[in-house]
Amino acid sequence: MSMPRPRLAVLGTGAWGRNHVRVIAGEPRCELAAIVDPDREAARRAGELAPGAAVHAEPSAIWADASIDAVVIASPAPTHAALARRALEAGKHVLVEKPLAMSVADAAAVAGAAAAAGRSAMVGHLMVFHPAVVRLRELMRSGALGRLHYVHSTRANLGRIRHDENALWSFGPHELSMLDYLLEQMPVTIGAHGASILQPGIEDVVFVTMRYATGELAHLHLSWLHPRKERTLTLVCSQKMVVFDDVAPEKLRIYDKGYDRPPHFTEFAEYLTLRDGDVHIPHLPMEEPLRLQLRHFLDCIATGRAPLTDLTSGLRIVAILAAAQRSLALGGPPVPLDVPAAQQAR
Repeated sequence: MSMPRPRLAVLGTGAWGRNHVRVIAGEPRCELAAIVDPDREAARRAGELAPGAAVHAEPSAIWADASIDAVVIASPAPTHAALARRALEAGKHVLVEKPLAMSVADAAAVAGAAAAAGRSAMVGHLMVFHPAVVRLRELMRSGALGRLHYVHSTRANLGRIRHDENALWSFGPHELSMLDYLLEQMPVTIGAHGASILQPGIEDVVFVTMRYATGELAHLHLSWLHPRKERTLTLVCSQKMVVFDDVAPEKLRIYDKGYDRPPHFTEFAEYLTLRDGDVHIPHLPMEEPLRLQLRHFLDCIATGRAPLTDLTSGLRIVAILAAAQRSLALGGPPVPLDVPAAQQAR
């Protein structure tokens, strides 16, 4: 006997919310039951993608509707935590867009509400579902790349400028969720520099440097004031180097490059040998990450298993963002991660 299809509601139909509406409306395993947005024009445009969905101005109609099983929260970032908690209290499964919250305390409160509710709850850390990032994790776990030395990541373009969050909180969750997934450890110190160029008090460009207990270094460049769109993640490892370029047709390039040295030597320069080998472009069966994320959410609802990007992962990311924000406010010195939050998250 087949299970009934879950009925979903989308809260927030801005540029990204409309993508959620499109993907849910096209997924045969679920039904898009409702769209919620106080902006009538935004709701109307989203409704064109799902003519059968009810349209509401306020989420109270969703909380009261027992036939709605789950909600996708794609509203402005400062509203995420409160809406997620209310949805869980109403007995709904929740997929909340990143960041989970704008503070560690709020993120922890949502995670606690999810545990108490016994419902599937996950954060929309979309890049974790990207086929190229999944392959990267496989490569790292296999040992084929050797030991990781450092990571450099860029997420930049011209616009879309936000008023309710800076470039760190807008773009940072993408990069940090990838690093959390790939490195499987938290940084111990975070330093951040930024500049508020277009709007006072809202950084348009942020540079983040993180150090890990096992020696790895990560550097992030985040900006919506940049001449071209860049989405790159570079991993420099002892055996090979990898570049993930989400803008390029070939998403992954694996470089057999590096330096080799014998186990015993006295003159470093004398024995260090440059290795410049082939470049391998693996075949990746590409599918839209947003669809893969939705299907994972539906699997978790059906089976009760913990989501890959559960709320503890969301809490970890918020803890790093909060530390970076503290460093920004202090002018860039490295600050330690909030240890209690990190321990709770892991």
